[in-house]
This record gives sequence, structure tokens and C-alpha cells, in this order.
Amino acid sequence: MAIATQENFKNYPSNEVLVKIRQIAETGGREVQTVLDEALKEYIERKTKGRPSQQVMNAFAESLAEFDSLYPELAK
Repeated sequence: MAIATQENFKNYPSNEVLVKIRQIAETGGREVQTVLDEALKEYIERKTKGRPSQQVMNAFAESLAEFDSLYPELAK
């Protein structure tokens, strides 16, 4: 079994992105590294699977359940 190693990441996001990541981390009571890991995993999943994230699909399903009767009217 291979042992995972962590290496230093030499590339950093722009200041604008880093500020937003810090805000998200602070608001959620999480570490910046955790938010970065989650964001990168979601990005990789979208790019490699070519489909929306599970969070998007869950929101879509909730929308359908709540507004299903309205969608035919909007399509007219």
C-alpha cells in the first residue's frame, strides 16, 4: 500500500480568490486548507466527469420537487 505524502504547494491563488476563500473558511468555521481541498476536489470532479457536482444535482432535485407544477407554465 502506498503511503500518501503531502508536498508544499508553490502556486497560490490570486489575492481576490484568496480573500474569498478566507471569508468562506471563516464564515464556516473551517481551515483555509480544508476549503481549498474541497474546492479543488469539486473542480477536478467537474472536469474529469463532465457532469455537475452532486450539490448542484441535489439543488435541482429540490427545485423540481418544489416547483414541478410551475415549470410547464413557464415553458409556454
